[in-house]
Amino acid sequence: MTAPAQTTTATAATPDRSGTAVPGGVQTRLPWWAVALPAVAFVALLALLVGGGEANAAEQPGGSLFVAVLEQLRDALPG
Repeated sequence: MTAPAQTTTATAATPDRSGTAVPGGVQTRLPWWAVALPAVAFVALLALLVGGGEANAAEQPGGSLFVAVLEQLRDALPG
């Protein structure tokens, strides 16, 4: 004896821009870190590319180029 098959499907209803529910909608909200981490990685790789031709460690003690890029980034951010 076989069990009866379930014929209904459960779909979540998410609101669209007008506030009405749309069946089967997809949520597109991202957590803050999903945007921040790729941005930080991009800035770090860009800093490596910009400073990659300067292999003079004695002229720039303490990674001052990296600190300068971080200061510019801090000054460019709002707030």
